[in-house]
Amino acid sequence: MKTLKSGVKASEVYYLNELLVKLNYSVVVSDYFGVETDKAVKDFQLKNNLVVDGIVGLKTWSALIEKSKDRFSSNTKLLSEQNLIDFANDHNMELAVVKAVNLVESNGKGFLVDGRPKILFEGHVFWRELEKRNINCETYVNANTENILFKKYTRKYYVGGAGEYDRLEKAIHLNPDKKFTDAANCAASWGLFQIMGFNAVSIGYKNIDEFVQKMNLNEGEHLKAFGLFLQKNNLITTLRNKKWAEFALKYNGEGYKANKYDEKLKNAYTRFSL
Repeated sequence: MKTLKSGVKASEVYYLNELLVKLNYSVVVSDYFGVETDKAVKDFQLKNNLVVDGIVGLKTWSALIEKSKDRFSSNTKLLSEQNLIDFANDHNMELAVVKAVNLVESNGKGFLVDGRPKILFEGHVFWRELEKRNINCETYVNANTENILFKKYTRKYYVGGAGEYDRLEKAIHLNPDKKFTDAANCAASWGLFQIMGFNAVSIGYKNIDEFVQKMNLNEGEHLKAFGLFLQKNNLITTLRNKKWAEFALKYNGEGYKANKYDEKLKNAYTRFSL
């Protein structure tokens, strides 16, 4: 595992925060190693006879994984080399291109340490999805629902990790009507490539239920969903032709420049094509 310390932003930090939460530390599950993560790591090191330096190296990683009893690394849900080969063949694409996109866009891993697919719940999308189903959202707005139901996008209520399922379940149980379950699942992004649920039917799934069922199976299914999304949005040819900036713009939005997604894709392709 990668050595981590305060100030680092990386997908491995997301996993670190997941483990800390599982060990009852109050940290936000994100990819940033901030003050609270630093405090939690030092407390864990102190309580487990480790050097208290806030640096998560081999010994601290080993202790964290052992204490949390996480055996995810051997889980059959993980993406395999064959999955990538099949994807490349199915879409008549260089394997190096597929590997580059997977490295840059997959955001680490598609499952939480408890085995459920990674999600992020969007309250503004929940609002929109309920309105599509002729639900009057204003009826459900109160202090108890402020973190799951709102008109405008905000990152304020993100908690990451398993906490996003608490928000999803809260949205689902807002009303026993199946419309609320469907709207809630459509309002979450799912799996390795964080495909929004509302895309399910348009990219080829029978309904949101089938999509969620597939997302719970393995990362191979996440890759398939990603491929369907690329086809629907006419991005397959863009990737075949290695138009990195065009792909990054359409998949990541205008922010791709600040995050240098196109450069990362190009560099990753060069690495895998050698």
